Amino acid sequence: MLEKEKINFEKTIIVGIVTQNQGEEKLIEYLDELEFLTYTAGGEVVKRFWQKMDKPNPKTFLGTGKIEEINFFVKENEISTIVFDDELSPSQQKNISKIIDCKILDRTHLILDIFAQRAETSYARTQVELAQCIYLLPRLSGMWTHLERQKGGIGMRGPGETEIETDRRIVRDRIALLKEKIKTIDRQMSVQRGNRGAMVRVALVGYTNVGKSTLMNAVGKSDVFVENKLFATLDTTVRKVVIKNMPFLLSDTVGFIRKLPTQLIESFKSTLDEVREADLLLHVVDISHPDFEDHIDAVNQILLEIKSNEKPIIMVFNKIDAYKHLTIEEDDLITERTKKHYTLEEWKHTWMNSMGEKKALFISATNKENFEEFRKSVYEAVRSIHITRFPYNKFLYPDYQDAEEDKE
Repeated sequence: MLEKEKINFEKTIIVGIVTQNQGEEKLIEYLDELEFLTYTAGGEVVKRFWQKMDKPNPKTFLGTGKIEEINFFVKENEISTIVFDDELSPSQQKNISKIIDCKILDRTHLILDIFAQRAETSYARTQVELAQCIYLLPRLSGMWTHLERQKGGIGMRGPGETEIETDRRIVRDRIALLKEKIKTIDRQMSVQRGNRGAMVRVALVGYTNVGKSTLMNAVGKSDVFVENKLFATLDTTVRKVVIKNMPFLLSDTVGFIRKLPTQLIESFKSTLDEVREADLLLHVVDISHPDFEDHIDAVNQILLEIKSNEKPIIMVFNKIDAYKHLTIEEDDLITERTKKHYTLEEWKHTWMNSMGEKKALFISATNKENFEEFRKSVYEAVRSIHITRFPYNKFLYPDYQDAEEDKE
């Protein structure tokens, strides 16, 4: 169980469906993650509901009977919030709200809410607000009173316009304003990146809550906020790091997640520029998480979307101190041995062993376990890139000329 802080958690239920494309085991994984997201946002999950369906009901997402069952539970237990694991259409959200009298959120709305809580800088707040406005625009019907009016009143309402039409116009104007603001900040950040010179750039990427910020603090001797919650870091942090005699720039980026809202990818594109412009990616993975292979796939998919999947990548499997595997007794002939029972040594002899020159690294950023091996691998990768960029810098690598002569 998650250790609860002394705050007022909202009583919440989470909802998902089993379909042809999403089996029961996969749904349980998603609901586990959704529960952690809910906890991060300030909710306490008291019950889970799910239903087997060929496809979601276009009107209410779930079947009529299941909706009524949830409605009865909400009334009996004073539930304040329901979170659906998949994104609800505006009409589905509206129809469900007519039946069940509580807050109806979906996974996208929940993630946006967490991002809004976590945004510290003006830039992050602008990005999050843009994503929220894009999400809110088609969902204004029936909820216009929840919108904070940016302008309005006498002289601002067009002839014959209803309140909802006025609010749509306000949100569209706000979106245009935020996009212009982000463009201005992007230009400033682009100049900043240009002023960093030709130093090798290394970016930490990975699923949310895998320990990127902890690793950043350990390597860069920086003070990046760390917490055992999802999306603890939203703003990109860049530090100059020196390993042996090799300086380079190390950046910590926002964590990825499965079913990442498209609105966030769109509004956080500039933050992801640190990944796009990096020379080397350190893909950090929480090997103690039972679904870490799915996390790898989710990160790779987003790297593909932002056209950064062809960059040199070093796989860094973190949290080996927390890794646990299930053991099977030798005389147990019933239980099938699966990946859940692999030891770390067995994992190292799977696909992780065939990753070319850059072998997978297994570390603990918290305990700095296997840290020398990690630093050596990063140093060699950075040095290789630096040599290509500055082939005649004898001060940094006096043995380079000798190595070239040996090749000949």
